Amino acid sequence: MAQPAWDEPAILPLGSAPLPQYGHGSLADLLPTLAAGWDVPGYRAALTELAPADRACVFLIDGLGWEQLRAHPAEAPFLTSLVAGSRGGSGQPLTSGFPSTTATSLASVGTGTVPGRHGLLGYTVRNPATGDLMNQLRWQPWTSPGAWQPYETVFRAADAAGVHTAQVSAPHFRETPLTQVALSGGTFHGRLTGEDRMDRAALELAAGDRSLVYTYYSEVDASGHRYGVDSDAWRGQLMHVDRLAQRLAEQLPPRSALYVTADHGMVDIPQDEPSRIDFDEDWELGAGVALLGGEGRARHVYAVPGAAADVLTVWREVLGEQFWVASREEAVEAGWFGPPGELDARVLPRIGDVLAAAHDRVAVVATRREPRESELIGMHGSLTPEEQLVPLLEVRT
Repeated sequence: MAQPAWDEPAILPLGSAPLPQYGHGSLADLLPTLAAGWDVPGYRAALTELAPADRACVFLIDGLGWEQLRAHPAEAPFLTSLVAGSRGGSGQPLTSGFPSTTATSLASVGTGTVPGRHGLLGYTVRNPATGDLMNQLRWQPWTSPGAWQPYETVFRAADAAGVHTAQVSAPHFRETPLTQVALSGGTFHGRLTGEDRMDRAALELAAGDRSLVYTYYSEVDASGHRYGVDSDAWRGQLMHVDRLAQRLAEQLPPRSALYVTADHGMVDIPQDEPSRIDFDEDWELGAGVALLGGEGRARHVYAVPGAAADVLTVWREVLGEQFWVASREEAVEAGWFGPPGELDARVLPRIGDVLAAAHDRVAVVATRREPRESELIGMHGSLTPEEQLVPLLEVRT
């Protein structure tokens, strides 16, 4: 391939972006595989390497990427032993899906569908009905959960098929719209401490001859955002969650499988101007833009009417050496949100006219309109292995 001339930007080709392994190796494939093992109607075993189990527990650790776990074996001896295939367990990576962010991934896990189908396409996206940005993690401004994400969760389908189904998480998640659209079905048990969640999850597993239990821990992600994944605080949280996973594994009832996974990984973004491109101070990036959605490493850019082509050209010229920059049509056709044929028509207008996914350790921040998010050290959302790859670690009894 010819090298670009000295005055030409080295635009990253879209084909160089690693794609999530939808349909055979993504988070969206986990629960359908488990449901197929219980003969729940409508599901198939996409992860063929997972043998059926009468009782299954999914422990989702927010923010613990595969690459970060493998880089810290001393802090996570139990989880590392599963990566290595000892202790009777096994480990492999899955891809989270795009964007690699919590709202998107939890919806993919719970519904067993790709982002282009369930429609939770990032941290913030445009609501076509109002024209406003909607924060899908905080569900602000409020919109009808069932209209925004109408597909049944795997938990509801399993519960209807007679599988004992439960979620064990922090009490404040009980009534949130995100829980309703992504994780509802069966019985919710609120527990404040991680230790109480592990103990309750084990009890719920034993409560049925066939059981599906989900439990969750958020503080690995929170520490990464505040202090970075290269911090003592993050390492301390990894040590703690490693003990929690071992605590749960040691209480598994007979005929059980525990699956430890995550929603995304994370990268640290240096606190300097070249690494943090401030949209609110960059007139070129702002020209023709009506709304800036997504997050620092995975932006949805919504153009004013008639300006989409110009916005794409400018963003590609300014950022194309460090970001994969695509039009809506290009991102959909490339499969960023799932196979193009699976995209739900209601979802298409939520996608930015232009998408920008970071390749390097950079982020497009917005210090005035997103002051808190712009201060984060650890970030995620893009297609890089550090953000995309999440563990799938298995313990069986």
